[in-house]
Amino acid sequence: MLNVLIVEDEQAIANLIYVNLSDEGYRCTCAFDGKKGADFIEKENYDLILLDIMLPVFDGFELLEYIKPLGTPVIFLTAKGTVDDRIKGLKLGADDYLVKPFQIGELLARVEAVLRRYGKSEKLLSLADVSINTDSRQVIKSEQIIDLTVKEFDLLVELVRNKNVALYRDRLYEKVWGEEFVGETRTLDSHIQRLRKKLGLEERIKTVFRIGYRLEG
Repeated sequence: MLNVLIVEDEQAIANLIYVNLSDEGYRCTCAFDGKKGADFIEKENYDLILLDIMLPVFDGFELLEYIKPLGTPVIFLTAKGTVDDRIKGLKLGADDYLVKPFQIGELLARVEAVLRRYGKSEKLLSLADVSINTDSRQVIKSEQIIDLTVKEFDLLVELVRNKNVALYRDRLYEKVWGEEFVGETRTLDSHIQRLRKKLGLEERIKTVFRIGYRLEG
């Protein structure tokens, strides 16, 4: 289980992030000021730190300087959305930057993307009674192995890693097939139909009008 530290002084936002990341299988800890965040970092190793900038005691920029030698990935969460703030955060070593207010689905997708970049992405994914092992590329539903093609498997992983996010057809196609999307949707659509049927996901993989598909978690 991957370990995430949330350093955010607005408790309602921290709790919202905590609940949603915990539901995705992450082990989360909250700190509500910069000093408490530093105390937690001294005592425990984290796979990812979500860091607000405007914090009591000392701010997120100061805390990032403390984190940087550890090599722990950091995503800034902040209401400060100017270009200068983003540049400063990224130059100091932040891996991503998300401006409040943000949709929780976008946060989850960015968390997964940063963890994949660091080779820390979960090897085991799950959705209801479906479990997915990204190492062995095995899919099990209700204790039965489900045979998927290479592209069906890759498409399923992409959907699961972006649960509750509407994914554009062109992005899905280019991510899974590794080639430019030229507007022909039959290949993608037929793979989606097979996934729905093989895994009983007819009610979970939703078609989003004029966009693409969304897997409901």
